[in-house]
Amino acid sequence: MFHIYRTTVFRTKRTVDFGLIRRILPPAAGRTPHSTLPSARPVRHCSANVRRTFDTMLSGRRDEARRSILVQVSSERSYDELHRYCSQFGEITTSHHYRVDGDSDGDLHYILLEFANAAEADAAVRSGVFSTERPGVRARSLFLWFRTGPKPRLVAGPESSPTKPVLALVDGTRSIDEQELNGLLAAALSVDDQVSILHRVTKLNELGKRLRFLAVRQLESSIQGMFPQALAHPFGSSVNGYGRMGCDLDVILDLDSRSGEPPDRNSRLVFHTKATNPNERTQVQRQLESIGDVLQLFLPGVHSVRRILKARVPIVKYHHEHLDLEIDLTMNNTAGVYMSELLYLFGELDDRVRPLTFAVRRWAQAVGLTNHTPGYWITNFSLTMLVMFFLQQLHVPVLPSINRLVQLSAQTAQPEPVPVARFGHDEETEWAHTFLKSATIYDAFRSHNTSTLEQLLQQFFEFYSQFDFNQRAISLNLGATILKPDHSPLYIVNPLETVLNVSKNVNLEETELFRMQVRNAVWLLESHGKDTATEGTAEPWGLVSLFGSKQQDRITPQMFFTKRMLNVKDIFDAVPADEQKDLAARQLQNPVVKSQIAAIQRATKLEIGKLQNAAAAVRNHGPAGSSLPRGATIEGTGVKLKRNTKRHR
Repeated sequence: MFHIYRTTVFRTKRTVDFGLIRRILPPAAGRTPHSTLPSARPVRHCSANVRRTFDTMLSGRRDEARRSILVQVSSERSYDELHRYCSQFGEITTSHHYRVDGDSDGDLHYILLEFANAAEADAAVRSGVFSTERPGVRARSLFLWFRTGPKPRLVAGPESSPTKPVLALVDGTRSIDEQELNGLLAAALSVDDQVSILHRVTKLNELGKRLRFLAVRQLESSIQGMFPQALAHPFGSSVNGYGRMGCDLDVILDLDSRSGEPPDRNSRLVFHTKATNPNERTQVQRQLESIGDVLQLFLPGVHSVRRILKARVPIVKYHHEHLDLEIDLTMNNTAGVYMSELLYLFGELDDRVRPLTFAVRRWAQAVGLTNHTPGYWITNFSLTMLVMFFLQQLHVPVLPSINRLVQLSAQTAQPEPVPVARFGHDEETEWAHTFLKSATIYDAFRSHNTSTLEQLLQQFFEFYSQFDFNQRAISLNLGATILKPDHSPLYIVNPLETVLNVSKNVNLEETELFRMQVRNAVWLLESHGKDTATEGTAEPWGLVSLFGSKQQDRITPQMFFTKRMLNVKDIFDAVPADEQKDLAARQLQNPVVKSQIAAIQRATKLEIGKLQNAAAAVRNHGPAGSSLPRGATIEGTGVKLKRNTKRHR
């Protein structure tokens, strides 16, 4: 299925050369290498287009992966020969090129081919052979390489077809670097344009989405021989529309996707099954450990398998070298799929949601609020929740509350239920089935808010610079704040399980740092606007001032820690002679503390003197005329003495 996107242009006075976009467009003859800037009056809704639901989007991506194969080539120049060879198996509809950083031999080049139907892709895979030059486990997969040799005899017709598709992307997985991004942002006309450009050039592109669903297909096909009903459910930023170039792939593996369906009562034959461990967590850990072994030993391209089974959610992490992708695999984590569907729905309700979220996430990364490794700092998921809640709090809301979506879903009639693959019902996820699976919910709400992205970004920072994090918690279900259920510094109610806090890991220092940074961002946007930038100079403005390197020097977490007046270790340890002068020059600000430390030093020296005298007495076998009994203790020291006397029989 092809989708044609039309961009409405309201300004034609100035154009910007998007370096990254220019390189990934097809090299058609006569094409200008310039792209027009996004509209200053963004189109709020695409009512003329048919919106794809989350399930429809997933189904379409799975079909694309089912019709695709991935071929390693020497370079993008091998495409013509590869196309002529693979055309004998069927019609090739699209093709994409990308490269992966290699070793000293150079980069690795890959071309993704999509056929018109799955049977043609299967025919191409069946034609593959195993190499005798590269020993290894002979596992058939959709990952192949195109070797040199005599050209085979091809079927006449397709090779002379004038409709051969060009490479849709060349080097399509390269992320834009910081310098190039800042150049594009500095050349924009307004902050509104900057936010749109940032979203356009950093979001996960078409090739990135296709490669992630190829990884999902490989995972499913590798275990469906033993588990025919197994399904891999991608979730997270790769599918919810908020993923950026290079983001990881999160997958939930369901070994029995049809376990909730009633069996056929007419059949009298029943499969024998293996008894499971009564402890569900232990069972999941053992299953993931075995699946990790299968991935590491048999699947082509899978490397660096790490099993993190003792975590709160057991997980298997691995790297796919052909896709240049980090993948996190877990089981029985249904909440992740529903949260991805909810965020996807929010992004489809208004076209400004995703660009605004990208700008906030990029700002948080630039100022050090977020980190790639787990810890006590704010995560991208928590930031996204903060953006969604802010859009619910506006005088004219951009997004409705979740409870409002449930009401709208009940008011709109579903034409006919569409069967979709879903997890079993339970009380905690009942609300998700109530409205997320309804196709009519995507058109049930339309915002009348006409604010630009620049205005929304400014209002976001102003809103949280005045927010009462000490007393109030955030609830997207109600679209309002509530009193904190506990003393967590930052409390965001989990929309799926309302008794949980999705930001429980954030400590007080990071919450205060967030409050300080949003206040600083308000000042930067007000003082570094487009009108303040001098013509012909490189003075940063707008988003460039927010993302600049100077931000790291303005506010740091060390501002929230008071330096210790005196290190306790300095009281007791011997100080080198060259440091005596510095130690003597150290002045304490509080005279009471100074006198207390002096008293501690005098008492400590006195006790040390007693111990030294007692040790000397032991070495001299005690005072003259005195004898110490076996097991005697020196007074004031607590040290027991042992006499060196032989035991007589």
